[in-house]
Amino acid sequence: MNEVEKLEARYIINTYGRKKEQNLFLVKGEGVYVWDNRGNRYLDFVGGLAVNLLGHCHPEVVKAITSQARELIHTSNLYYTRPQAELARILVEHSAGDQLFFANSGAEANEAAIKLVRKYHYPERYKIITARHSFHGRTLATVTATGQEKYQQGFAPLPEGFSYAIFNDLSSFEELVDRKTAAIMIEPVQGEGGIHVATPAFIRGLRELCDRTGALLVFDEVQCGLGRTGKLWAYEHWAVTPDLLTAAKGLGGGMPIGVMLARSGVAEAFKPGDHASTFGGNPVACQAALAVLKVLLEKAFLDGVWKRSQLFMSGLQLLAASFPKLVKEVRGLGMMVALELHEPLAGQAQQECQEKGLLVNAIGDKVLRFLPPLIVTEAELNRALTVLEQVLAGLQAVN
Repeated sequence: MNEVEKLEARYIINTYGRKKEQNLFLVKGEGVYVWDNRGNRYLDFVGGLAVNLLGHCHPEVVKAITSQARELIHTSNLYYTRPQAELARILVEHSAGDQLFFANSGAEANEAAIKLVRKYHYPERYKIITARHSFHGRTLATVTATGQEKYQQGFAPLPEGFSYAIFNDLSSFEELVDRKTAAIMIEPVQGEGGIHVATPAFIRGLRELCDRTGALLVFDEVQCGLGRTGKLWAYEHWAVTPDLLTAAKGLGGGMPIGVMLARSGVAEAFKPGDHASTFGGNPVACQAALAVLKVLLEKAFLDGVWKRSQLFMSGLQLLAASFPKLVKEVRGLGMMVALELHEPLAGQAQQECQEKGLLVNAIGDKVLRFLPPLIVTEAELNRALTVLEQVLAGLQAVN
């Protein structure tokens, strides 16, 4: 155990449960690569769990952060700052929202959405329907919104008013809607649930259901938004717009920032004093986000992301066909992809990929998740596929 591991073991609460054999002490990142304290280089397809959208230490993001840090690092939201105002304008101009609220994370953005939904309908409606296997955050309200019991255990009593329907099953949502339903909240592409993509009929059906019943439609694009699926927003794939939209993770290119966007008529339900965030809209984080959006909105950038993602998906599907006894399914959208195994070998596969210089994320026992930076090249994607092929061949030989 090195000095840093000893310090962490002594002073930091153990909430991450790192497996010793998969532990890395990372000291440097550049582009799609990270280096550990022994000088080993890894192709990073975890990407800070979708945070390092443009890779590690993107020059434009670094420049924006350092420049702003020389001028103004933080000020209260009692005062105006240009980075916050400019970022708000660009986000609104390129989304379905008309106004927004800045937070520090996806959980905070979703918390704001939950509060706005209830304030908008107060006092007549308060119930919110989410999907099973969803993930919306770790605060008490967002963990209750999360449709996975394992994240909720030990925290009862949970806030009331949340119920769970089946993702991609419109009828299961229809059965839960009543006169107290304030909103339906879903991830268009479920992330922590194992990369499940909504069907067009399901998304459009939810929009019609909300229009018919007066409930608000909330899209949690904390993980799937901001170019991750090959379009700026995942909902663009279905041409269905939400009433509220949340984003975070990749928005700051590594800096902590989240945002809740709402359409006109809903946003106005929040009045001064209803909600706030000390660090929300921090000037440095906002400048980093402006740099990220500048790259994302460059002509042809997202077209390139989509093209490369299709090559990666095709490569994974070829691997699935080559190892049918091991691989159950490949699914995803854009640079948000999962490979599901028949047997609980995901942890072993993750470890063996790491040993070969590729970082991937095991979700549960059977799913490998890939979240490469959007700047990843075709050659780097092929390198990842080569490593995966070697790992799968090894697993097949012993299982």
